[in-house]
Amino acid sequence: MKQLFLIFIFLSSAISMANTEPVGKISGVVIDKDLQEPVPYATIIINDLDGNLVSGNTSQEDGTFIIEKIPAGEYIFKVQFIGYKTFSKKISINRRSSKVEIGTVALEPDISMLDDVTVVAERSTIEQRVDRKVINVGKDLTTSGATASDIMGNMPTLNVDQDGNISMRGNSNVRILVDGKPTNIPAAQLLKQIPSSSIKSVELITNPSAKYNPEGMSGIINIILHKNSNLGFNGNLDGGVTFGKKTRTNTSLNMNYRTGKFNFYTNLGINTGKRPQTGLIYTAENNSYEDIFYESENTSGLYKLGVDFYLNDKNTFSFYTNQNKSDGTPEGWVELSYLDNPDNNIKQFFFIDNDRLTSTYNFDYKRDFEKEGHNIELEVDYSVSDDKENTNFEFTGPGATYPDYKDVVRDDIKNTTINLDYINPLSEKTKLELGAEARVRDSENRFQTSNVNTTNSVYNYDNSIYSAYATFGQNFEIWSYKLGARLEQYDVEAILNSEKVYEDDYLTLYPSAFFSYNLAEKKTLQLSYSRRVDRPSLNQVNPVREFSTPRITGQGNPELDPQFTNSVELNYTQSFEKGNITAGTFYRAINNEINQTILEDPNDPSRLLLTFMNGDDNSSYGVEVSGSYKPFKWWSINSSAEFYSQSSRGVIGDIEREVETNVFSARMSNSFKATEDLTFQLFGFYRSPFQDIQFKGKEMYFVNAGARYNFLDNKATLSLNVNDIFDTQRFAFESELPLHQTGSFKPDSQTVFLGFSYRFGGGKNSALKRKNRDDREKSGGGIF
Repeated sequence: MKQLFLIFIFLSSAISMANTEPVGKISGVVIDKDLQEPVPYATIIINDLDGNLVSGNTSQEDGTFIIEKIPAGEYIFKVQFIGYKTFSKKISINRRSSKVEIGTVALEPDISMLDDVTVVAERSTIEQRVDRKVINVGKDLTTSGATASDIMGNMPTLNVDQDGNISMRGNSNVRILVDGKPTNIPAAQLLKQIPSSSIKSVELITNPSAKYNPEGMSGIINIILHKNSNLGFNGNLDGGVTFGKKTRTNTSLNMNYRTGKFNFYTNLGINTGKRPQTGLIYTAENNSYEDIFYESENTSGLYKLGVDFYLNDKNTFSFYTNQNKSDGTPEGWVELSYLDNPDNNIKQFFFIDNDRLTSTYNFDYKRDFEKEGHNIELEVDYSVSDDKENTNFEFTGPGATYPDYKDVVRDDIKNTTINLDYINPLSEKTKLELGAEARVRDSENRFQTSNVNTTNSVYNYDNSIYSAYATFGQNFEIWSYKLGARLEQYDVEAILNSEKVYEDDYLTLYPSAFFSYNLAEKKTLQLSYSRRVDRPSLNQVNPVREFSTPRITGQGNPELDPQFTNSVELNYTQSFEKGNITAGTFYRAINNEINQTILEDPNDPSRLLLTFMNGDDNSSYGVEVSGSYKPFKWWSINSSAEFYSQSSRGVIGDIEREVETNVFSARMSNSFKATEDLTFQLFGFYRSPFQDIQFKGKEMYFVNAGARYNFLDNKATLSLNVNDIFDTQRFAFESELPLHQTGSFKPDSQTVFLGFSYRFGGGKNSALKRKNRDDREKSGGGIF
């Protein structure tokens, strides 16, 4: 009996062990083969030998990944990321090998989808992430030109009007950041100050999470300047000349020196030249023409100096300063001609002397804890802007009934931001993020004039924002989510000539939600929601006259209220053998919309007043499609198309109006590789007619072409681009309220650009564990 009992115990144990399958664990790290840098958010897939999905995950921000609870068996391990060739390997999990260390997976860039991205890429590439498009700026014709303003209109989702004002998805309520930081410079002016060759990439964040400040209905445009962390000494020199009606030049130098615990870097850029623009407006009511000529002669420089100090593996200190210096002497004239009453004809000349300096100082400290991805970061950012503008107005003609005069305007603006971020990966699949921020802005506008009909003034507009946010997310095998909320206390006060003209304060919650689902291999579906706000800007609320022509006066409205937007987006991304495609749709519900409007001037019914006002609740929606395709080894295509529709309601004068605005635009860039070193390019753009609450814009289209040649072992590049070949790029419109007008504006767009770039230095890239805050990828290209 005793022997029988022992045999029974032995058989039971054997059966128990046979029925207990071992559980495996797979780990490793994903890097870029060429750059030797981590690849975050790469898709990790575990398939059985029949191709069925067993498990999966995404790589973390440092490129690491872990997949647990894999049953015993034979599997195909894959790593995928848009722009790279798929890595595939057969693995086995059994009792002897339950922990599979993949080691380093070096993804090789797939030139059939995206070109290699070096310090300065040869061709612009587009990455679609869960909450943004990332455009890595190359040297092709789509990103050629003297300034950032020249290249923005060629990018998906963006449009730039004749004055340099930028809009995203058909709406100008967009927030522009530089290296993830706000600036004191108006968007149109800022884009003209930044040399295009100083830009590393542009992030179009259409539905930001609660981790970001909620300003900007259309989202955020984050311009990232070059900053290297390569070992040793490295640099890049760029220069270009634009030939048109006037000649413009741009030059930039990017350098870094990495040795030991220090990394020193600098970005120097300057652009200069004249930029003319003409316009003609016809008014039917009085049978008059308004002929406009404006020429901006401007020299602007961008200087960035910084240092990173790596105290040890856990502590990093960083400091940099940005200096934007701009000196301009725009001049021009506005001639008003009455065909039926020439005695009222008048011509106004204006001569402007503008001097602007914006200085930014940034300090950052990051502490990494023992657990991977667990860290806390403190950032302090201070910027001050000093803008001086002297304008002389002179009048001629029989209708000039008042004397010449001079305006002197000085703007002083100070911004202080203190930001604290905390990240804690509670488990391999769960992450918690917490943060707090304080923002204080003080601005003073001093206006002096010799015009007897206008008084001098001092206008102060100060606000403060105190906020805290929390986000929580989880990654599962084929889907993930991230929920967040930001609570903000906002206070604002406006004082005109020592008298308070506006005051408000409110506490608001801004939630956000993101969901991602892998439908199949290389197919991802993403759904997101966020609530945003557009607070009136300084020029929108400043009651002091901003400009004046013989017909129009421009000034702000100090009683403007903020507008709020609830935005929902759905995006689909798929990669295939010869390219990729991204399709998305969005819907926005807009409360208390801020509109620019033209009214009869209450002080002079013969003149018009250009100002701002709050309209009714509106809505908008749109569809976007973008992708790349390489039909042959020598031909690659990048294209995008967008359709936007918005219901707008508002008041023009005493008339209430409601319109449905529909806009379609499309871009296509073709690259033809003649040899290994010589490439030809063709780019086309089209925008349909559109109708807003006051104006009907006419269609616009243009075609660019160019060539690029690499030499000196690919260290040097020569570019030649011809823009607006058929001279069709103009902004034409017509309106019925408050007067029936037709007109058009023509920039100096038919140009030839000749550019040269040279890369020097021999340092190799170091895969730093520290996350680069300049890249502003804290909220990630994926859920994490």
